[in-house]
Amino acid sequence: MPSNGLVTAVQWIERMMLGSLATIAATLAVAIVGFMLLEGRMDWRRGARTIVGCFLIFGAPVITSGLPVSVNASAPAMSRQTAETEVAPPPPRAPEQYDPYAGAALPPGW
Repeated sequence: MPSNGLVTAVQWIERMMLGSLATIAATLAVAIVGFMLLEGRMDWRRGARTIVGCFLIFGAPVITSGLPVSVNASAPAMSRQTAETEVAPPPPRAPEQYDPYAGAALPPGW
């Protein structure tokens, strides 16, 4: 299977964002935010934003794997043959004689 450079780059970014180094950084970020919240040096909104961001980054694979299942489950079951028979093709259009340069360039009376 030939390796695509873009796919390889995305996989590298995924490994970096979900690897052990990212886990250590997120753990330290949550710990530092927790201590700053306890000391009163950080407001609760910024602390919650940091913690929710960590959950979103590390939960992204689970979230994205669950989305197509729910989208496909809620879509009505329609066969290809039924869809082709219900939709009629549009009527043929008359040829247009459009010339963007035809007509007067100035209003009448000049």
